[in-house]
Amino acid sequence: MAKTWRFFPYDEARVRAFCQALQVSPLTAQVLIARGMDSPGDGKKFLETKLTDLHDPSLLPGISEATERVVSAIKAERKVTIYGDYDVDGVTATALLWNCLKLAGAEVDYYIPCRLEEGYGLNCDAIRQLAESDPKQLVISVDCGISSVEEAALAKELGLELIITDHHQFEEELPDAACLVHPRLPGTSYPFGDLCGVGVAFKLAWSICVQLGDGERANDQLREFLKSAVGLTAIGTVADVVPLLAENRTIVRYGLGSLAQRSSIGLRSLMTLAGIEIGQTLDAEDIGFGIAPRLNAAGRLGQARLAVELLTTTNRDRATQLAQYLEELNRNRRTVERRIFKSAKEMVEAKPEWEDHHALVLADASWHAGVIGIVASRIAETFQKPAILMTIDRNEGVAHGSGRSFGGYNLYDGLVACADTLVRFGGHHAACGVHVSEDRLDDFRQQLSQHASTHQVPREVGEIRIDAEVRLADVTRHGVKELDRLGPFGEQNPRPVFAANRVELAAPPKTMGEGGRHLDIRVKQHGTSLRAIAFGRGEWAEEIAAVDGTIDIGFTAGINRFRGRENVELRLEDWQPSTATPSE
Repeated sequence: MAKTWRFFPYDEARVRAFCQALQVSPLTAQVLIARGMDSPGDGKKFLETKLTDLHDPSLLPGISEATERVVSAIKAERKVTIYGDYDVDGVTATALLWNCLKLAGAEVDYYIPCRLEEGYGLNCDAIRQLAESDPKQLVISVDCGISSVEEAALAKELGLELIITDHHQFEEELPDAACLVHPRLPGTSYPFGDLCGVGVAFKLAWSICVQLGDGERANDQLREFLKSAVGLTAIGTVADVVPLLAENRTIVRYGLGSLAQRSSIGLRSLMTLAGIEIGQTLDAEDIGFGIAPRLNAAGRLGQARLAVELLTTTNRDRATQLAQYLEELNRNRRTVERRIFKSAKEMVEAKPEWEDHHALVLADASWHAGVIGIVASRIAETFQKPAILMTIDRNEGVAHGSGRSFGGYNLYDGLVACADTLVRFGGHHAACGVHVSEDRLDDFRQQLSQHASTHQVPREVGEIRIDAEVRLADVTRHGVKELDRLGPFGEQNPRPVFAANRVELAAPPKTMGEGGRHLDIRVKQHGTSLRAIAFGRGEWAEEIAAVDGTIDIGFTAGINRFRGRENVELRLEDWQPSTATPSE
């Protein structure tokens, strides 16, 4: 499907004003304007984000009461159990709060449900197990629980004190827990509603550290802990694909520095296996493609406790052992993922009538429940529409799985509209978990497609927004590093996309990676030659080679660091045969 290139208009006077006021290049000025900065003052604030820009944790709904309950439990020497989730957001939130409470002298443990046996979130069997083991303990959920009405009621019935901290979408009825901590609770007005689960846990840890200090400031030990905890928070924030704006951008920006300088021995072991040099400058992609998949593999394959142990251990040998095991799990996960993706893609292609569907709902009894969320993301990108993938439990007659949105569609709203066909569901606008009776799969498929057809964001799904048209000579190492000040890049703050017209091939295109999945080309223009890669686009090699003449390319730019050398490298987003008349 050919994509439409949308160019942001160039205003020379505004660009000049930004350049003079901010002492930046025209390229950076143009991107700031394209990103909605109305004045140089807005640009300055965006470029000079400070850690002090984070909102005071006391503003977070429910956090003051939660802090009092936690501190009271610590002082009373009651056991505290952190109930987490098995994804990266939940694992980092669990580890962060565990480390905080351990430093505070608490008797603390954690419980992570098995993805394959218990599913997501609080469950009644786990609540009963916790109450039987110690009915006087305090249970704190992280990254889950805001929809657990039945489970909270059971905890209350059993006399179990339950604090729920979460960020997911909630239903009309909220759980009757001892305390709820959530950035968007009804009737509240926290300044930033898009914190992820570990972001909420970080705010709770911050509040606890302050309370254990003098009420306004944490002691030296806990303050040092908070500086390192920003790194864990950054990992979960990037992995959970929440908007990298405002507080989230600040957390990740400073968290990347914390990871480079203050990582635990477990994280250092994992980073080494991921090819991340300890002490080097990290970016969000190091998390997204290096750290997060390895932590995620443990939860996806039913062993999330090992990821928490890696993030909390102080034993160097154990850290090395755990990191190596997670590396092996990640390799296994990739193998399973490739198999399911091939199967799902073939399923769609075998159903021509699905081409007109505005959302895809796919199910197969052989698919691994822990991996289908990742594959759903790839299917959504491949077919450019929201996708839900499920595995079918033949014994229970229920299909369950995960979905990913595409093109700005609010997937959670779509599930609400289809609620009569579902057993249960949860999530947010970009991702979801869902259970549906096998005999209602077709009904669900039709209803979700119908809802998506009338609620898509009013923009072409197949469009690329170009921040600026450039020459390859403009894409210098200094210029790319200056653009990095706009980062960290991720959800709703993507890397700037540029277009260069009438570029030539400096060498025949080639493929790389297992099965030739990726494209590797070298392009040149007016004496400047740069390498460009495109992940998952190996088929472009033959197509580009067949073009008789120059091509236009849409790309992002980054720095490739290898053995102490730094080179500009392009990430190809799209290309097309040149049609424009060459400029003089």
